[in-house]
Amino acid sequence: MPANTLRGVYAAAVTPLTADLEPDLKAFVGHCRWLMDNGCDGLAPLGTTGEANSFSGDQKLRILEALALSGLPVAKMIVGTGACALADTVSLTRRARAMGFGGVLVIPPFFYKNPSEDGLYAWYSEVIERIGDPDLPLFLYHFPQMSAVPITIPLIARLKAKYGAVIAGLKDSSGDWNNTAAILKEFPGFGVFSGTEQYLVDNLRAGGAGCISATVNVTAPHAGKVYANWQGDVATLQAETTEARLAIQKFPLVGALKEMKAVATGDAAWRRCMPPLTSLSREQADALIAAVRPLVAMQRALAG
Repeated sequence: MPANTLRGVYAAAVTPLTADLEPDLKAFVGHCRWLMDNGCDGLAPLGTTGEANSFSGDQKLRILEALALSGLPVAKMIVGTGACALADTVSLTRRARAMGFGGVLVIPPFFYKNPSEDGLYAWYSEVIERIGDPDLPLFLYHFPQMSAVPITIPLIARLKAKYGAVIAGLKDSSGDWNNTAAILKEFPGFGVFSGTEQYLVDNLRAGGAGCISATVNVTAPHAGKVYANWQGDVATLQAETTEARLAIQKFPLVGALKEMKAVATGDAAWRRCMPPLTSLSREQADALIAAVRPLVAMQRALAG
């Protein structure tokens, strides 16, 4: 699937866990199916929200295999394949492409802080050269609050100059709209996804690709309507979607999303998080559900 068809509303899919902290593949596929049926244009599994950096390579591979066998449109999915180890990134990227996934989202190696631009350029170059796929849609992952390794405009320019369309876009999880807007201005037509549906309309109207967002796990029906109508008068729809996002992000995000899924489905297993992340405290959970009760009711009505 060409990279320019990877656009719209994408959920950074959360990963349910079994009692022994293994990915619950059946529940995960069911959740992904719900997302695709209720507003998502695609999915981004194995990202930060999916707790991917707490999983082994084997666990990640089993998640991808379950999706590949699910009948869901994996060509519309952008898989998180970035890891600190170059070889792990290359291996998972190759496997994801062999299974038919549409693109890969590659966070920079994040253990060593303040790497030079030359070092990051060399790392991404090694990934691309070792994979050797001229049709690979690789999306850079800018999340400086978490990785502490930013993706800068000069780095993007160098990579695009060398690898062209392989550098298909970027997910900007900085939460800084000015940064997103600057990238879109510098690289017209670049497949930039906002990391929050709060900026979905702004991004699209500036030439971006859409959003890849954690909270789309629960706001997908609202965000999907915004995307479907973004060229018209969607101020009210965007405001409602933004309000939901802002309410949820006041809480630890993964725990909050899993709490909402647990309440909506009646399945307490959804509350499990992979250490060091934890589920919400009872006080936090009560405050969250009180703040987003209409969203939870919507999920129940849609059998999420």
